[in-house]
Amino acid sequence: MASSTAFLLLVAALHVCCCHAQGGDDGAVSAIYSLGDSITDTGNLVKQAPPGAFETIKHLPYGVTFGHPTGRCSDGLLMIDFLAQDMGLPFLNPYLAKNMSFDHGANFAVAGATAMDPADQFNGRFSMPFTANSLKLQLRWFKDFMKSTFNTDEEIRKRLQSSLVLVGEIGGNDYNFALFWNRNVSEEVLDMGAGRVIVPGNFPIGCLPSYLTAMASPEQSAYDSAGCLKDLNLFAAKHNAQLQRAVAGLRASYPDAAIAYADYFNSFLSLLKGAPALGFDEDSTHKACCGAGGKYNYDERRACGVEGAAVCADPSAYVSWDGIHMTQAAYKAMSRLIYHGRYLQPQILSFPEKNGQT
Repeated sequence: MASSTAFLLLVAALHVCCCHAQGGDDGAVSAIYSLGDSITDTGNLVKQAPPGAFETIKHLPYGVTFGHPTGRCSDGLLMIDFLAQDMGLPFLNPYLAKNMSFDHGANFAVAGATAMDPADQFNGRFSMPFTANSLKLQLRWFKDFMKSTFNTDEEIRKRLQSSLVLVGEIGGNDYNFALFWNRNVSEEVLDMGAGRVIVPGNFPIGCLPSYLTAMASPEQSAYDSAGCLKDLNLFAAKHNAQLQRAVAGLRASYPDAAIAYADYFNSFLSLLKGAPALGFDEDSTHKACCGAGGKYNYDERRACGVEGAAVCADPSAYVSWDGIHMTQAAYKAMSRLIYHGRYLQPQILSFPEKNGQT
């Protein structure tokens, strides 16, 4: 997810998937290529950050469940990691890493990324976001990578027919542009040969500790039965309705591609509703594991990793890691609900029989 200081965190994400394309082979996925922001970044931001910048995610407690910091904005693994495991593939190495294998794909996602280039979007009128690694730039990286790795466009198409390409997600730093750019990116990747597309909707952002803290209301009527802010979730739901209309447009434009909608909104609400059965502490579903106190254990001035913040004893009992991002346990549950459950509509992924049970 993007900056916690944004007025609204709206995730207009696209996942472009090429596994077992229509009319293709046996559906085996040989590689995954990912674009997006902190939900899928496995280390690009920390690879390019200058000394002294973004120090918190370079050090524990980030990565505490994994055993050491990895550049992921969580205590451990992300949804992209569980998806790779389920596909029988290694974790994706960040594109900006050196001397690493990209035989099974690459991750171009950068935490804090926007959809458009900030210089284009903000045009000097506002201060620019903390990263200039937009989805537009990541697409250029992806295309350059493919062209430098394969000799011809036909070889690229052949590779993509057996690959899974995820485009997203991108946060609310540039919400007004996100739908347009995500659609444009999906069209470009489809034109390169992608056969299956997954378009995730927005999370119910009114349930996140950061927004529950920043936009707290004294009126009980502002909250729903799940303890989430109604207006923020209504805004996210309206976004999702618009996104689904865009999905319908993609289906009309690419009738030979299988395009599914991933319901992040309702899958997250399902996670909250079933939290105890999934192993989460029912009293901590809206609290950050790593924080500095308050009703939701979130304080932007004392964020996770800085002096004054502390880590809960058991991150696996929490849905939220730092008030903005989820814990490894929550990402695992979300991955199961979406990619293996009823929140991928229609279900267009197939998994090796021995995998898919992470």
